[in-house]
Amino acid sequence: MSVRIRNNLWQVGGNGLTDPSDAASYLLSFGDKAALIDAGSGRGQTKLIKNIAECLGPLVQLEYLLLTHCHFDHTGGARAVRDEYGCRIVAHELDAIYLESGDNRVTAASWYGARLERFTIDIKLQGQESKLTIGNGAVTAIHCPGHSPGSVVYTTDIDGQLILFGQDVHGPIHSDLLSDEKQYLASLAKLLNLKADLLLEGHFGVIETKQEVREFIESCINPSPQPCRC
Repeated sequence: MSVRIRNNLWQVGGNGLTDPSDAASYLLSFGDKAALIDAGSGRGQTKLIKNIAECLGPLVQLEYLLLTHCHFDHTGGARAVRDEYGCRIVAHELDAIYLESGDNRVTAASWYGARLERFTIDIKLQGQESKLTIGNGAVTAIHCPGHSPGSVVYTTDIDGQLILFGQDVHGPIHSDLLSDEKQYLASLAKLLNLKADLLLEGHFGVIETKQEVREFIESCINPSPQPCRC
């Protein structure tokens, strides 16, 4: 089962769609090319592949797996996704080191009673901003550290609306994850300035209208107590 969000934009993974341990995975297509944002823990891999097949035509190639950060609930399934589709895995260089070394603490794999099988990153993002061309469209990667050293959000335009893939905007901040509260708050301010029309979050799903997106991000600046999710 997949959930259509906009034209050529779906949620294909996450609790209720694949496995309870999976953060949300979103699928985006531009003509004959597509990108998957995050891969879940890998425990719902069969369902994830089925859901992707529901959305993409037989002539559409999954070209990229865009990782928002290194945590296991977003990356545990990355290697299997690449093996299935032959796509290239993209992550920021500051988080790539923990994926390529199989660091179970910094990736939070140990929180899930799991072991992260190390894998290589094909494209390592550097600096503050990068642009990726995908078919007849494009996605912008913006470095937003704090939750992890190499946390990234992705943005794109669909029908004149700014779509923000802002996984784990809510945090948490934890020493095991090498989180940095000062960087996190600065990143939230950066996200507010984007004035996105639609936020696709890792654990809170689809948040839409500019006002709702702004209020959600602002609530993360002064949060009320909530379960620790990564």
